[in-house]
Amino acid sequence: MLSRLAPMRYLSGVASASTPGQIPQSNHSTPNSQQGNQRASGARSDLPAFVAWPAFPFEGEMRLKPLQEPVSAEPPRRGDRQEQCSACHTPDSAYLWSNERWRLKSPPAPSGLPVVVILEPRAHLDLGDLSTMHAAELGVLTVRLERAIRNLESVAQVHVNRWGDGTAHLQQWFLARPHGYLQLRGPFMTMWDEILPPVEEHEWRMNLEYIAAWLADD
Repeated sequence: MLSRLAPMRYLSGVASASTPGQIPQSNHSTPNSQQGNQRASGARSDLPAFVAWPAFPFEGEMRLKPLQEPVSAEPPRRGDRQEQCSACHTPDSAYLWSNERWRLKSPPAPSGLPVVVILEPRAHLDLGDLSTMHAAELGVLTVRLERAIRNLESVAQVHVNRWGDGTAHLQQWFLARPHGYLQLRGPFMTMWDEILPPVEEHEWRMNLEYIAAWLADD
């Protein structure tokens, strides 16, 4: 049972730390009082607390999926072999910006957030494979990109993420939270990006051009 609850407790901790306005739960409450509070609020006792937070995008009746048994061997990721890696075979013309060792791209069409961009090494490397030089450059570029995106008038904050399960070629994602949309704060913003109507294409293109120009201005 502990292994089933651990991922939910981790996400709850991340969401609580990154979503302002949450009231810390007292460690002195009893199980009976917690259950009473859940019944009073209408929350299901088998659901994590974050489903009732303002940032969570869904409401109504929900149920947990059963946790599948772990597999004995992890499946290969996309592009585990360099000759099959799409990033390695994509020309610079498909990217917003590039230099000797790094390239920046965006998804092919606007989404619900003002900006979503992806930073990749030119070489076929994952995060743990980066040389000291690559690692230092990644730190500098992360700061420059965050600053560039946050400088856009429509942007309040920038989330920086790396998910290791999708592709073997490192992708560091930068997602911009639009100014004033407090309900989008925290770890659920990637969900809101797909839920919200896409931003206007001309605004999206202007934002991307601005970011590319910022990086090009050494």
